[in-house]
Amino acid sequence: MDMRRLVGRNVRRIRVANGLTQEQLAELSGFSQFYISGLENGRRNPTIVSLYELAQALGVTHMDLVAPDGED
Repeated sequence: MDMRRLVGRNVRRIRVANGLTQEQLAELSGFSQFYISGLENGRRNPTIVSLYELAQALGVTHMDLVAPDGED
């Protein structure tokens, strides 16, 4: 299982479910839109601090971002 891809899929799924654009998530989280895009595409390797901050911005727990989604 590629954790970068899994986290990216989960971030994208939750972001879309919350009706947020990448730009809006970037503003809420303090990360750049470029970083959010790279993360969602599995090109970024987020730290635990990054996962926590993204989870806070999305209104979920950090565990939601690493939970298996059944796609791998």
